[in-house]
Amino acid sequence: MDQLNSAFDEKLGLEITKATAEEVRGQAPIAGNTQPAGRWHGGASAAMIETLGSIGASEWAGDGKVALGTELSVSHLKGARGDYVQGVANAQHLGSTSAVYTVELTDSEDRLIAIGRLTCRIISA
Repeated sequence: MDQLNSAFDEKLGLEITKATAEEVRGQAPIAGNTQPAGRWHGGASAAMIETLGSIGASEWAGDGKVALGTELSVSHLKGARGDYVQGVANAQHLGSTSAVYTVELTDSEDRLIAIGRLTCRIISA
C-alpha cells in the first residue's frame, strides 16, 4: 500500500489499513489537522474522503491507468471527538472509465462525523 501514499497523505498523517477496489479503510489523527479553534478541519474530512476513494479507484484501474477525482461531495455532520478519525470507502460503481465511492468518516467514539461521495475518471497513464 505504500505506493499509494502521497506527500499530502503524510502531512495529513493518513494511515491506510486496507485497500481493495471494493473497500478502502484508513485513519488520521485529529491533532495537527485542526482549524484555528482547535477542532477537526472540514478540509481534512474532504481530503480523507477524496484520498480513500481515489485509492480504491486506483486499485480498480490497474496497471497502465490512473484514476483522477472529478467530483467530490461532502456533508459535515458533527465535530470529531477523541484522537482519530476513521474512514471507510465503499465502491458503488466500478466501470471501465469511471468509479464512484461513498465514504463514511467516524470519530474515536464511533460517531458518524461526515459522509462523502467521490467520482473518479479512469484514463490511460
